[in-house]
Amino acid sequence: MSEQFEEDQAVQSVGERIRAAREKAGFSLAQLSSETRISLRHLEMIEADEFDRLPARTYAVGFSRSVANALGLNSAEIAADVRAVLNAQTREAPRRIQTFEPGDPARVPSARLGWYMALIAIVLLVGAFVFLRGFFSPAASLPELRDETAVAASAQAPAQTQAGAQAATPAAPTGGAVAFTALEEGVWVKFYDAAGKQLLEKGLAKGETYTVPADAQGPMVWTARPDALAITVGGQPVARLSDVQKVMKNVPVTAAALLARKPAGTAASAATGASASPVAAPAPASAAPASPTA
Repeated sequence: MSEQFEEDQAVQSVGERIRAAREKAGFSLAQLSSETRISLRHLEMIEADEFDRLPARTYAVGFSRSVANALGLNSAEIAADVRAVLNAQTREAPRRIQTFEPGDPARVPSARLGWYMALIAIVLLVGAFVFLRGFFSPAASLPELRDETAVAASAQAPAQTQAGAQAATPAAPTGGAVAFTALEEGVWVKFYDAAGKQLLEKGLAKGETYTVPADAQGPMVWTARPDALAITVGGQPVARLSDVQKVMKNVPVTAAALLARKPAGTAASAATGASASPVAAPAPASAAPASPTA
């Protein structure tokens, strides 16, 4: 019986053998199409040995191999027979073609997937166009937004600017604590009151500050570096005693006297009671007179 079946296979074509195996397995063409995911039309072409009508040689061999696997046939033998049929149908000499033969048509992308990919590509192109449009298109001018509130605000701006400028300008000092700060290292000073009582005598370090006691009666200063002493009255700076290095003695340092002084270096500054001496520096603290000359 098996020998008869083999003889029948030998005389049968590839398509007939596939159809016989399908009928023996109890499959309809529709069931085989669902199992192999090969269209019904292509299965009919395979069973009719119309392999040259399939989309391409690779599809004819690959579809036949998948059908053979589904029906329990020898897929390698079926594929070889299909190649032989195709060679005969095209009347070409058998030649080795190194091409891709899909073993499973289910791996071939479906038409629906192709549409999805095309849609995604279109969306990406539109997004890129919208994104890049801002780099190349000229900037649009903004509309002028002026209403009654803006007009009123612009009218009030000059007045507010003038008031702000006036507020930013510090008011001139009218009194307060008097403080001397050394601008250089070792600035010798001597502070005393009208009665000759010494308040301070030392060489001030750079940045060191001395505040004249508020209860001092007629405080005065003696120094050879009036140009290196910064003065503040009530926390606000006033003019230095001099802009040049010289000995100054018996200079009143009350708030009123300092505020009444003219800018340093003018002729009027000498009229405030300061006396200049050609001596470059005062005597050391040990040699300084015990009391200033009244």
